[in-house]
Amino acid sequence: MPLKLFRRNSRGPYYVRGTVAGQRIYESTGLGNRRQAEAWANRRESQILERHALGEKATLTFAEAALEYQLAGGESRFLGPVLDYFGPDTRVADISNGTLLEAARALYPDAAPATINRQLIGPVSAVISMAAENGRAEARKFRRLSTRNARTRWLSPAEFERLLTHAAPHLVPVLACLIGTGCRASEALGAQVEHWHAATGELWLPETKNGHARMVQMPERARDLILGAGVPEDGALFRTPKGHGYIMRQNGGGQIQTAFNNARDSAGLGPDVTPHVIRHTWATWFYAATQDYGRLLDLGGWRTASTAERYRKIAPADLPGKLVKAGWDFNRLGSALPDPLERRAGLRAV
Repeated sequence: MPLKLFRRNSRGPYYVRGTVAGQRIYESTGLGNRRQAEAWANRRESQILERHALGEKATLTFAEAALEYQLAGGESRFLGPVLDYFGPDTRVADISNGTLLEAARALYPDAAPATINRQLIGPVSAVISMAAENGRAEARKFRRLSTRNARTRWLSPAEFERLLTHAAPHLVPVLACLIGTGCRASEALGAQVEHWHAATGELWLPETKNGHARMVQMPERARDLILGAGVPEDGALFRTPKGHGYIMRQNGGGQIQTAFNNARDSAGLGPDVTPHVIRHTWATWFYAATQDYGRLLDLGGWRTASTAERYRKIAPADLPGKLVKAGWDFNRLGSALPDPLERRAGLRAV
């Protein structure tokens, strides 16, 4: 019996019911237009017949596999654009290395290989791997793009000082947090006053990119720059020029992009300097100053040493001295920092 359309009420969506290839169907089309609902029903019937004839492994769609992946708790951060690109009918069996390259050109035409690996090839591989583990698809391996020309830019202390000098007042404490802790821009913008401990320069990050909460620590100068900008009594630690907390977005960090670009350009730094370059800079500064690889991993929040290695750059031997001279002493993290009010009072007395 073919699928038949009906409505539960005059304004609701159309539903389909019937039996196709021995399978009883009762589903919502989600559509209120009858012609569109008929097309949906015809496609659904064709899918069932095809699956009955060829088997699930040959006919499973990427959309079906992605839904199962997300329901099982899989990371869905980058799946939205991928699902829009592949649509509801692209089969897992039809996705190949060539297909992914075409998708990369369409979705991320100007992105670096590492970005394509992280936001496209990685998520697709994870979805299909779970489907294969559950016996719904054939196991597949996809080639990741070479990252041999990965980002190598980091800022010298002098360059960062120029960036600070030209930054808008509301951006200064954010930059201080980024360079002082190595946290991602999205993590900094979501920071709360209740999670910040000024006495030790520590900041608790309950929500992070990889889902693992962590405590980060900042040197004295970063703490003082944040205090100097004025700390709200509660709520968001960092605020927009209008005094509001930043609205958090998926893949956040872009909320400060305009202000950052203005400061960067005024400081005479090139377009290769982005907010994320500061995370690379922190890793380079921190390791050069401390030679503590274990704490680099812990504070940076990286799961693997190979990821941390991509952030830590080769630095000149005189970098630790320049950092201390500029006030970025990473060797005092975790201890009680000098009280800024007492220190200023002492300086005035002298």
